[in-house]
Amino acid sequence: MKRSLATVSLILFGIAVVFLIAWTIFESAFAGMSTVAERIVTFALLVLPAGIGAVLGVMSLMHKEEHRWLAITGILLNSLFALFHLMIVLFAG
Repeated sequence: MKRSLATVSLILFGIAVVFLIAWTIFESAFAGMSTVAERIVTFALLVLPAGIGAVLGVMSLMHKEEHRWLAITGILLNSLFALFHLMIVLFAG
């Protein structure tokens, strides 16, 4: 069974949320980490999957796949998540 791009977009949003929860739970273990390393990890684990998910949601709309509401939901959730964490990476520290 082939997954639609919108479904993969929402899966990437779920993965980013799981990484956020794991990062929050194990934050005390990374207390000695430099701020540059924290920014790189945050970008790689939170911003990148959500950004790719937003792009996949747009591609789903462009390919006119059957469940448009999944694509729109994926675009909104991933975009807001990625932009929020990108702002944290750019302005924190």
